[in-house]
Amino acid sequence: MATLALDIGGTKIAAGRIDLNTGGVQDIHAIMVPDRGVWDVTKALLREVAAGEKVERVGIASAGPVDMAAGITAPINVPEWRSGFGIVAAVKDQFPDAQIRFALDGVCIALAEQRYGAARNVPDALVMTVSTGVGGGILVGGFTAVGRSGNAGHVGHIQVSGFDDPCSCGGRGCVEAIASGPSSVRWARSQGWHGETGKDLADAAQAGDPVAVAALHRAGTALGQAIASAAALLDVDLVVVGGGFAQSGPPLWDPLREAVQRQAGLGFLANLRVVASPLRDSATLVGAGVLVS
Repeated sequence: MATLALDIGGTKIAAGRIDLNTGGVQDIHAIMVPDRGVWDVTKALLREVAAGEKVERVGIASAGPVDMAAGITAPINVPEWRSGFGIVAAVKDQFPDAQIRFALDGVCIALAEQRYGAARNVPDALVMTVSTGVGGGILVGGFTAVGRSGNAGHVGHIQVSGFDDPCSCGGRGCVEAIASGPSSVRWARSQGWHGETGKDLADAAQAGDPVAVAALHRAGTALGQAIASAAALLDVDLVVVGGGFAQSGPPLWDPLREAVQRQAGLGFLANLRVVASPLRDSATLVGAGVLVS
């Protein structure tokens, strides 16, 4: 009997088998999100991971927005599904006898950090992911907050001062539009940089490329402002930051921490800690496994 975890991100879709005793993810398979036929490749990926075994449980994490009660995902960064796709019904059709649970990827990351990561034994925290998008999950009193529609923790659309970048949500100045990997790359290329990916940008910044350094400085500054605002709203003293672009090192983290220090001036934020996730790339899959554990 297999327990599967599915992570629907803005750049890639990943699936793996979950060991419910340890929370470990095994046999991880991933594909890039195609322009068309997203469900077809997702279905094939799940079948590949299941490897012919009977599937007992499937935990699904998705970039948002989501409608958790209806089982619908509508990720901003997946154009084919932006108007909504019934992911729970589609997975159920493939594995009709399986128990299926579904949540925003930020909620799943918060679950993973709570059980296995930096938020163990911490009842109140904000967990963020900085990757293709900027998302998050909230722990309140030891429980994950999901909100009315399942989108609580969608911190990527906090507006930050001093920026006016257009966001795919229709707003301007959202932290996701400034500090995500693709947004940072887009800004750097507008300034004459010639790399392609967030990893390229991070490497260039660490090598001292001035445009790459500036791109990560503005991303870190925006993230720090958003973190300070969210921490004040939620009354938390721990923020855990993970995701691929969050692994960009000091060129991102130094301005991030400087912005937090400048902005988090309220007395109840005096002990605010901002730490890197120890779970790295597997956090969302692990959290999807926690959903069905």
